[in-house]
Amino acid sequence: MSHSPHALKSKALMSILLYSSRRLQEEEQQYRTSSLPAIPNPFPELCSPASSPTLSSGSLPQCQPSGKYIIKIFSEDGMGKVVEIPADMMARDLCQFLVYKNHCVDDNSWALVEHHPALGLERCLEDHELVVQVQASMTSESKFLFRKNYAKYEFFKNPLNFFPEQMVAWCQETNGTIPPSQLLQNFLNSSSCPEIQGYLYVKEMGRKSWKKLYVFLRRSGLYFSTKGTSKEPRHLQLLADLEDSNVFTVITGRKLHNAPTDFEFCIKPNKVRNEVKELRMLCAEDEQSRTCWMTAFRLFKYGILLYQNYKIPQQRKTLLSHFSAPRSVSENSLVAMDFSGRIGRVIDNPVEAQSAAMEEGHAWRVGSNDCSPSFCISSDPVIHRTQLWFHGRISREESHKLIHQQGRVDGMFLLRDSQSNPKAFVLTMCHHQKIKHFQILPCEEDGQMFLSLDDGATKFTDLIQLVEFYTLNRGVLPCKLKHPCTTVAL
Repeated sequence: MSHSPHALKSKALMSILLYSSRRLQEEEQQYRTSSLPAIPNPFPELCSPASSPTLSSGSLPQCQPSGKYIIKIFSEDGMGKVVEIPADMMARDLCQFLVYKNHCVDDNSWALVEHHPALGLERCLEDHELVVQVQASMTSESKFLFRKNYAKYEFFKNPLNFFPEQMVAWCQETNGTIPPSQLLQNFLNSSSCPEIQGYLYVKEMGRKSWKKLYVFLRRSGLYFSTKGTSKEPRHLQLLADLEDSNVFTVITGRKLHNAPTDFEFCIKPNKVRNEVKELRMLCAEDEQSRTCWMTAFRLFKYGILLYQNYKIPQQRKTLLSHFSAPRSVSENSLVAMDFSGRIGRVIDNPVEAQSAAMEEGHAWRVGSNDCSPSFCISSDPVIHRTQLWFHGRISREESHKLIHQQGRVDGMFLLRDSQSNPKAFVLTMCHHQKIKHFQILPCEEDGQMFLSLDDGATKFTDLIQLVEFYTLNRGVLPCKLKHPCTTVAL
């Protein structure tokens, strides 16, 4: 049976990804089993008689299936792609495969999303999860989405933004003098007992009413106090277990469940397929609180595995470099040159070479427009529509949804057409988990048209130049533009 060159190339790529993944798994396995012992349950008396007083780690290896499986993955435009994967393929490897197949920018921010439209729930799979095992717990209506998630490991970079001191019991006990590194170590160390605490609205099982309760999240589970804020074991009742559950974002809006706020999330047992009444619906007071609860759930469940997932892209890059195709002789002979003087010279300094390339591109752009880029409109007024960060005529609500789905991290942004002014555009960006909008207006000077978002103080020939400027300079924005909100068609 013959195979097309395209199919053979895809299989070769899949083999490389799996080989690199298995190499990394072998290196992790020794460390994982030795560093993640069973976690003692601090309140065994709260467990049901059938439950063990010792909670096994969620990261311990499970029995893996074998063979090949068909997986269908959807992009955000609703189009789907069918891929055949081995049973032991993890979410990060499938994402890597899709990145290469669809020529996406490989910035380690892509994720596989478990989406349940009937329940109105979704979550990003952890990188180490086996895709086939997750699919086995899904219904026929459920599906996988391929999308960006910039916030997947953002808490490793800015932990204090994710864990407010008033919600971390350990910080309260030490008067908030805990350095960020120590805070994360307590979450990752299986022998420590950190705790997230605070008020949550809890939906009563099988009913439409909500109760405001003081809740504690520990490695052993989610509890609420039957007497104010008391932590005594006799006043605590188990709300949800972490071991056989996952935490989901509720995407259907507050009206469906009559939620008291917009910041709803859910703990769904893995055995539950399509029963809303068995879901543990929760509601926080604000976005930061919801993010804190959901991030802590992931850390308590997976511990050091999340940190390993965060670090693996750098290890993978080194490993895959051994499989990269050799460059041609012509590519190897390319060097950076400076022709600004009387004679040409080779540029040895990489920083200088990059700067020279930027200056050359800038000079070319000026020449192609036949005037200064700050004093004329682009010769191609619609070139911005080819950019991944431009989303056309979407509404404010749709822009909020896109940014929320791809992670509310500082500097995430997109540009869109203004709905109120047909000649204007809007920059939508995220800062401190809040979404802000800046209108970009056309302005005229000496018969030339420009674009500006600061009333003409800084003028640009087109949106591409505007984005480039605010990527390097904060200007009037709350922070620099860092992460373009993009979608991909599979």
